This record gives sequence, structure tokens and C-alpha cells, in this order.
Amino acid sequence: MSSTNATDIIVVVVVALLGLAGGFTLRRVLSEGGLNAARDQARKIREGAERDAAERLREAAIEAREELHKLRQDVEHDLNIRRTELQERERRLTQREEGLDRKTEAMEARSQALDEREKELDAERDTLRQGESQIRERLEQVAQMTTDEARTKLLAEVEDELGGEIARRVREAEAQIKEEGDRRARSILATSIERYAADHVAEATISVVKLPSDEVKGRVIGREGRNIRSFEMQTGVDLIIDDTPETVVLSSFDPVRREVARLSLERLITDGRIHPGRIEEVVEKVKKDVDERIKTEGEQAAYDVGIHDLHPELIKLMGRLRFRTSYGQNVLAHSVEVAHVAGMIASELGCNVAVAKRGGFLHDIGKAVTHESEGTHLELGVELLAKYKESPEVIWAMEAHHGAEPKSVEAVIVTAADAASAARPGARRESLELYVKRLRKLEEIADTFEGVDKSYAISAGREVRIIVKPDKIDDLAATRLSRDIARKVEKELTYPGQIRVTVIREVRAVDYAR
Repeated sequence: MSSTNATDIIVVVVVALLGLAGGFTLRRVLSEGGLNAARDQARKIREGAERDAAERLREAAIEAREELHKLRQDVEHDLNIRRTELQERERRLTQREEGLDRKTEAMEARSQALDEREKELDAERDTLRQGESQIRERLEQVAQMTTDEARTKLLAEVEDELGGEIARRVREAEAQIKEEGDRRARSILATSIERYAADHVAEATISVVKLPSDEVKGRVIGREGRNIRSFEMQTGVDLIIDDTPETVVLSSFDPVRREVARLSLERLITDGRIHPGRIEEVVEKVKKDVDERIKTEGEQAAYDVGIHDLHPELIKLMGRLRFRTSYGQNVLAHSVEVAHVAGMIASELGCNVAVAKRGGFLHDIGKAVTHESEGTHLELGVELLAKYKESPEVIWAMEAHHGAEPKSVEAVIVTAADAASAARPGARRESLELYVKRLRKLEEIADTFEGVDKSYAISAGREVRIIVKPDKIDDLAATRLSRDIARKVEKELTYPGQIRVTVIREVRAVDYAR
């Protein structure tokens, strides 16, 4: 039993070993067969990839050659177009050069012809001068006097014969021209002033503030006068408190400061709190409000006149004129009126309306800074307009309104419009003393001329009548005298509007019948 089992075990072991050996051998064989198959498969895949790569490379090369060929065609096409354009330009330049050459040759030929003609004319002039000189010598020999002597004698004879006729015709021409000019001027001025019918109210040069009661005066003055001192220091305006009931007066040369002080005091009185700190606060706020009002007033005035391109600084200066008066007349309102009247006159005469309006609107702008700078308002105005790049025509129109020589028709128009605005009834206040002084000066100017017997200023100084001595002044001299007196009045006297000068020469012949 034991040996049989052992034999069986050995057999089993041997069979197992043989199976292991066979399995190993079979696995090895199978593994080598799979590896060979994988190698074959990889080789086939590589060969296929190489064939695909070669095919794609050939296709890419073909596409590249086609693209290159297309680019070469495009470049050749552009080059052909450029070459054609250059050839066309070259052809045009050649034609232009040929044309210029022909013109140059023609100009040279014409210049030579002109030179030759000029030489011929010079020769003819020399011949004429010689002939004229010979004729003059023969005439002097025949007349037994020189050319200058003959001219002097002839002029003297003509003047003697035609003196009276000349004076008569001069008077007739002047009368006709003056009549037509007066008629035309009256028509234009009447039309212009009628179209601009503005109200005029004379304005005071000081500001008066009404108080609710006299008790407020004590609060305005403050303890030991501290409020009034603070107010005057902040505003630069004198505050005058007198015995006038319920009234205080503000006095200053600067109208803008006076307006700031007036508004500040009214606000302080309304508020009821009056002390140095509150005064400083209110004054600063009012200054800002007044500055804004000045700008607004200037912009509104420019808009009313129709001027829209003024420099901002000029607009502010024109706004300051809202608080400036001249002879009791508000300067900004006066400037607006002068601009309107000047524009209307320029339109009637066919002149530059824009220049006339602009010159009339800005003619008194120097008055906005006269209290700050030295010089007349005319000089300051010219400096301001030049500084802010106004045109020379506008500057001429502005500076001519106070006696400067007019350099344009618009300058004369602005001067006339300024005089018309200032001379309107109620526009300005004039003291009796100045009025009488002007009349007396007018008569004194007339009396300074030789041959004047008596002179009278009439029509409120609008006319001066001069009676001359008939034995010393003839008709021709009377005409000259009226003109000379008018010129001297223009130079020495300042007046609104115009003054008529009338010279009267009366000859009386008296005899008795016995």
C-alpha cells in the first residue's frame, strides 16, 4: 500500500513536472509568436505613416508652389499699375515743362518788345520836352515875361474877376450841401432814435439806505463804533450816519464797492445780527453775488446788442459799468443805446453794422477802470481793447468819440450816436454853472476873430450868431469866418451834439431926399 502510493505520488510529480515544462515551453512559444506579430504590425503602421507623411509633404509643396505663383502674379500686377502711373505722371510733367518753356520764351520775347517800346517812348519824351522848351522860350520872348510871371498875372486877373462869383457859388454849394446833409442827418437820427426808444432816468452818485427806525442806527454803529469800523474796513466805503431820520449814506468813488456795501448793509439790517464776524461773512457773500451779477449784466447787455464773441474780461468790465454813472446817466445803458443807434445809422448808410455796434458798445469801457488806473477813460479803453485783441476798426470807432481824428466812417457814426444819446432830454444832468460857462466860452471864441462886432449864443448853446463889420468882412470872408469859428469851437469846447455857426453881414445905404 505504501509502495503503490509512493509510485503514484512519483508519477504524479513527474507528470506535474512535465506539465510545467510543457506549459513553460508553450508559453514561451506563444510569447515569441505575439512579439513577432506586434513587430509586423508596428512595421506596417510605420510604413503607412511614412507613406501618409510623404503624400502630405507632396501636397504641401504643391500648395506652396501655387501660392508663390499667385503672389508673384499679384506683385507683377501691382508693379505694372505703379509703372503705368509713373509713366503717366512723367508724361504730364514733361507736358508741363514744355508748356512752361513755351511761356518763358513768350515772356522773354514780350519783355524784349516792351524794352524796345520803352526806349522808343523815352526818345519821344525827350523830343517832346525839347519841343516844349523851345515853344516856352519863344512864348517868353513874344510876351516879354517868364512863365511864372505870366501864371501869377493870369491868376491875379482871374481871381479879381471871379472873386465874387466864386464866393456866391461857394455859398450856394455849401447851402445846398448843408441843407441836404441836415435833412438826411435828421432823417437818419430820427429814424434811429425812434426805433430805439429807451427810457432815461438820471442816477445818483451816492447810495442811500433806508432804515426801519432810528434805533437801528445804534446797532449799525455798534459798541464804541466797532461795527461801523469793521463795515468800512471790509467794504472800503464810508458809512455816513447823520441826523437824517431813518437814513444812512454810503459814499465811495468805486461804484461796485458802493453797491456791495449797500446790499451788505440791507442784508445785515434785515437779518438783525450786526457784529464784526457777521459783517465779514455777509460782505464776502455779497461780493460773490455782485461779481456774478456783474458778469450777468455784461452778458445780457452784449446779448441785447447782438454781440456774441466778446472776450470774457471785456464782458465783466462792461458789467461793471452797470454801477457807473456819467453826468447822472448810467454808462451801461448809455453804451447799449449808442450801440443800437450806431448800428441803425450804419445800416441806413450802408456801412459795417457790426463794427459800428461793437465800437458804440465798447466806447466807454475805459470808465470801468478809471478809479483803478491812471489816464483818461479814452486812453485806458484803447489799451483794454488792444490787450484783448479787438480789431483796429473797432478801436478807431471807440477812440474817435472824444475828439480824435476819425479814421473810418464807422468812427464818425459812433461819435454821432454818442452825441445823440448824451443830448437826449433827461439823459444827463448839467449844472447851471457849467451851462452858463459853456455859453460864455462860445461867445468868447467868436469875439477873438478880427472883424466881429457882436456875438450871441442862442438856442441853449446850440447856435451862435455873429454880426460882423461890413467894411472889414466881405461876402467871401464871411464864409471863411464861419468855417474858422466852427473849427476853433470844435478844438476848444466840449459839448453834446452840434453847434451851428451863423455869420451875419449887413450893409445899409442911407440917403436923404431934400
